[in-house]
Amino acid sequence: MRRGVAIGIIVVFFIIVFLALGPFWILREGRQAVLIQFGRIVRVEQTAGLKLKTPVVDRVQEYSNKILSWDGAEQRIPTVENQFILVDATARWRIEDPERFYQRVTTLNEAQARLDQIIDSEVRKIIARNPLREAVRNSDIINEIDRVNVFATAGQGLGDEAAPEIVATFVETEYEAIDKGRTALSEEVLQEAEKLTPDLGIDLIDVIIRQIKYSDELTESVYRRMIADRQQIAQAFRSDGEGQKADWLGARSRELDTILSGARREAEVIKGDADASAAAIYADAYTRDPEFYTFWKAVETYRTLLPKFQKTLSTDAEFFDYLYDQQGSR
Repeated sequence: MRRGVAIGIIVVFFIIVFLALGPFWILREGRQAVLIQFGRIVRVEQTAGLKLKTPVVDRVQEYSNKILSWDGAEQRIPTVENQFILVDATARWRIEDPERFYQRVTTLNEAQARLDQIIDSEVRKIIARNPLREAVRNSDIINEIDRVNVFATAGQGLGDEAAPEIVATFVETEYEAIDKGRTALSEEVLQEAEKLTPDLGIDLIDVIIRQIKYSDELTESVYRRMIADRQQIAQAFRSDGEGQKADWLGARSRELDTILSGARREAEVIKGDADASAAAIYADAYTRDPEFYTFWKAVETYRTLLPKFQKTLSTDAEFFDYLYDQQGSR
């Protein structure tokens, strides 16, 4: 009897010690784990619930069973035209094979570092062998947009339809068509990266080229091109305006010449009529009293010419007759 009690006490003691060492553990939802015994994986647990392990001997390494995110660092990458752009990519992944993941990677930080190497390398490779338009655009819808020609509308006030026709050549731009687009490039990166991630126990769900930015030198080049385009449009307006100005000034000059010619012709007619009337009056006066007419013309001549004489050497000329005699004789 005493022996049985002693055995029972020993059994209870060992049970208490066993429970104290923690043979049970709980795997929560969204988690998965590998049980490691002396560095060797003995079991993989992927369903939530109460689990049993060998105390002291077994070690539990838990991982997330959810979809995880990867955010790469912004990279400065040249395109096939050797134009540098800043590319920011992101990805989603999950641990598909915990056993392989533990063997090849072990920790999440190490997994992020390995994904940095794989995805960044593939992004650089894919971007570098494609034109800039493939990375920037995702479709050719830019060529399908019905744009309002604001420049042509502004040019309608210049007087004719020449300005809209000139400016339309700058507005109706046809952009180069793309062969793939950004989404297709992202898919290419995913396909290339997927060749390497299964060996790490990782399921790479997708890779997305999240943002494309021009590098500083390319941004400056784009701005210069935009400024040059706008200056070209402005010059078209100025040229058309100068043409309109020349037309208007020419029309005004022609109209002014026409008015002046008519005025001169009318003035000459009036002047001719006046001269004819004056000649008639002079002729009538002359015929009435020729001597007075001769005297009067002499006085008018003296009045005009004598103030201009600086020196008179002789007064014997007939011109001076009326200065000495009102009859014009000496």
